Amino acid sequence: MELSSIQGLWTCKFNLLSTLAIASLLYYLGATLVARTAWLRRFAIPVPAVGGLLFALLALFLHRQVNVTVDTTLRAPLQVAFFTTIGFGATVQLLRSGGRTLLLFWAIATGTGVLQNIVGIATAKGVGAPPLLGIICGAVTLTGGPATGLAFTETFEKLGVAGAGSLIMASATFGIFVASLIGNPVACALIRRLRIPVPSPQNGASLPGPPQSTPHMTAGSLMHNLIVLLAVMGVGTGLGMAVQGMGYVLPAFIFPMIIAAILRLTDDRRGWLRLDAAAMETLGFLSLNFFLVIALMDLKLWQLAGLALPMLVILGLQTLTTAAYAVLTTFLLLGRDYEAAVATSGHIGFGMGITPNAVANMQALVARFGPAPRSFLVIPVVGAFFIDLTNSLVITLFINISGNAG
Repeated sequence: MELSSIQGLWTCKFNLLSTLAIASLLYYLGATLVARTAWLRRFAIPVPAVGGLLFALLALFLHRQVNVTVDTTLRAPLQVAFFTTIGFGATVQLLRSGGRTLLLFWAIATGTGVLQNIVGIATAKGVGAPPLLGIICGAVTLTGGPATGLAFTETFEKLGVAGAGSLIMASATFGIFVASLIGNPVACALIRRLRIPVPSPQNGASLPGPPQSTPHMTAGSLMHNLIVLLAVMGVGTGLGMAVQGMGYVLPAFIFPMIIAAILRLTDDRRGWLRLDAAAMETLGFLSLNFFLVIALMDLKLWQLAGLALPMLVILGLQTLTTAAYAVLTTFLLLGRDYEAAVATSGHIGFGMGITPNAVANMQALVARFGPAPRSFLVIPVVGAFFIDLTNSLVITLFINISGNAG
């Protein structure tokens, strides 16, 4: 940890080990608070969200006296590791049962971006703001997330949006902050009010945890699966870099996830790799939770304090609209059952924030109510990859329409 003072403003910079240590403590603190707070348990608020947001709120409180920064070096590899374990979860049975659902949900998720842009533009005009602000506070940063927002920063600046980068990061920060807080309360309300039958919890507890069979897993099995995971991450990342060198821009985790899915399907038939599903799920659990805690620790919530009234109005309406749309489409069209309720929470998670928000939401739900394997196949795949293909087209279409209208 480095502590320095520049012109009266203290800077506290945590190195990699300090960041990991604090992230671990924050997860434990989040788990303790969830265990002891009835409303957190009732609404299945994700443990990493509680811990990470507490740190972000503390950094906001200290912002004027101390500038707190954390080392996010591991955030990217943890994200790749998590999505690679998602690929390793693609069994033949899941692919057969979830194929049609995946296509349907992809269409629903694409509709989220369309609706967010319509609501954003209409609200922006209603409060006297530029229509392009409605797109920034719409599919660009909500369905798209920070990465998509940054990719379109230059486009908005060329169209005359002053400080587009700051607006984009503020809107994306708002979305990530909200995504972990509203998804599960909506899903829990659906489950309780409609008295939806639920399976028994995976681990017999109300807190997220590793798979049920984890206690029977050996250290050797865990190490073996970790080696396979890292090897796939390395090969997939190298392939991704080669493709990017050809001018194609894809998320870093796409090829590791695809390779992992192919290897899982092959191993189910041949047994060459001797994969242990519980070990791989545990590695995914660890990767996701550390990633999300660190990502939320790095949220600069003071950016939200600078949001002008038009942005607050737009983002407030977007929150209500996205939640209502998820209920009226994902929940109703995916079967009105427990899996559909879990998928609804995941939809809100990445429709407002990022895919890890969605998976953390669903992880907390299945720990409380029981497994939802189809949702864990469909939501991450659409949120991590497929939605980027169509959402970019949606964003470009609305930018052109707004530009011509202007």
